[in-house]
Amino acid sequence: MMQLTTSPMASSFLIRFIVLFALCYKTKGLIKLPPNVTVPAVIAFGDSIVDSGNNNDLKTLVKCNFPPYGKDFQGGVPTGRFCNGKIPSDILAEQFGIKGYVPAYLDPNLKSSDLLTGVGFASGASGYDPLTPQIASVIPLSAQLDMFKEYIGKLKGIVGEERTNFILANSLFVVVGGSDDIANTYYVVHARLQYDIPAYTDLMSNSATNFIKEIYKLGARRIAVLGAPPIWMCAITENSRRRDSKRVCRKV
Repeated sequence: MMQLTTSPMASSFLIRFIVLFALCYKTKGLIKLPPNVTVPAVIAFGDSIVDSGNNNDLKTLVKCNFPPYGKDFQGGVPTGRFCNGKIPSDILAEQFGIKGYVPAYLDPNLKSSDLLTGVGFASGASGYDPLTPQIASVIPLSAQLDMFKEYIGKLKGIVGEERTNFILANSLFVVVGGSDDIANTYYVVHARLQYDIPAYTDLMSNSATNFIKEIYKLGARRIAVLGAPPIWMCAITENSRRRDSKRVCRKV
């Protein structure tokens, strides 16, 4: 068991360290928080990296609630997670000792008790660019924000305003986005031809900043924004379009 101690001034650094540490190691209960730090819930926004099943009932092709997805998750049942097992928000909740996984907010089997320890609002193929979720017919960040507001109202109805404010102020909020903006909207669909790469990343950054400000206004304080990972674009060359097997992969 790892013991971490910190002063109040260092709590922000502690949370950042724990996020990175928890995502690198998968031993249950590895992290023990110091007495003055508590994380009652993990709440996730963004794209498929932390989508735990919100796309399942949407009219979109971007969903994975079917085999072989979920083959390593609780008896091999596909839940809508875009992987074979747990996603980062699940791992974080487990490492903090909160619960084994973070359910989707739109899960029809969601219980009131689930709200107290965190849910996921993320939607696979969403992004910071408002065009990105429109192209894929998934849930934009603006709608995820609306669901979060609804969540807060439900939370107040369960535990009252004071406890709700405590949960919001001390929970870990995970925001993940950008990959679909770059890979799909910009490079594949070419929906933003008026932007060069620096201008488009500015658009993404401004959108992300505004979103963070909005959830901060609603009470979030511990916010972890995961940057878009390197994207390996397997672009089909002109020869491959002519049924040639050659493909060119480039890092963007």
